[in-house]
Amino acid sequence: MEKIRLQKIIAESGLCSRRKAENLIASGAVKVNGRLCKLGDGATVRDIITVNGEPIKRERHRTMRYIMLNKPRGYVTTMSDELGRRNVTELLTGVNERVYPIGRLDKDTEGLLLFTNDGKLAQAITHPSREIAKSYRVTVREKVTEEQLTKLSLPMKLNIGSTDEPEFITTSNAHVEVLVAEPTRTVLMIVIHEGKNRQIRRMCEAVGLTVVRLKRVAEGPLKLGMLKPGTHRDLTPAEITAIKNAVK
Repeated sequence: MEKIRLQKIIAESGLCSRRKAENLIASGAVKVNGRLCKLGDGATVRDIITVNGEPIKRERHRTMRYIMLNKPRGYVTTMSDELGRRNVTELLTGVNERVYPIGRLDKDTEGLLLFTNDGKLAQAITHPSREIAKSYRVTVREKVTEEQLTKLSLPMKLNIGSTDEPEFITTSNAHVEVLVAEPTRTVLMIVIHEGKNRQIRRMCEAVGLTVVRLKRVAEGPLKLGMLKPGTHRDLTPAEITAIKNAVK
């Protein structure tokens, strides 16, 4: 019987991300049929996998949840925070299943954030090869010039690391549209296909624009709509089908 890498099985169970699963394996928290495991080990569908002594639930034994949250500003996208900051899981009232966020929004960014315990779908959405469009409503202080609009829409080289430890990426083309143009502010719609750390803010900073509000309003075929800040809802069957089709 074919064996599958443990980190893949754990991630698909909805317990945590694949990277977190690798950390759990390396720390000695994972056993298969009572035997301590190491990175690189695999398991079959018949094996019993435990994490910190608790058996994981395989996909066929779980109730799948697909949830959309309108994340307010001031919340971090994490399951727990060692600094004691408010985290998005506090907003998932009434959700009994263990779900985790698909991707991230930084503390000061608001809007559409997806949660699921469907590991396969989460990995597909976040994989760069799928190029899922992410649409942001961006308010900046300045009046935006045609030159700045052009630069934002073309590939840009950005440092998504730090000054001491730089990590450079080159973005793909973005779609940029002016929604509101006023003397003291401009509202843009920016659609990207990557979603790297603070990417929109870094793009705007690179062309001399100051972001005062950033809100994700759509991800692939899913739209935030009129969902109130701080509230969540389950995706409809049609929305689940649409996002699954988008990542095929």
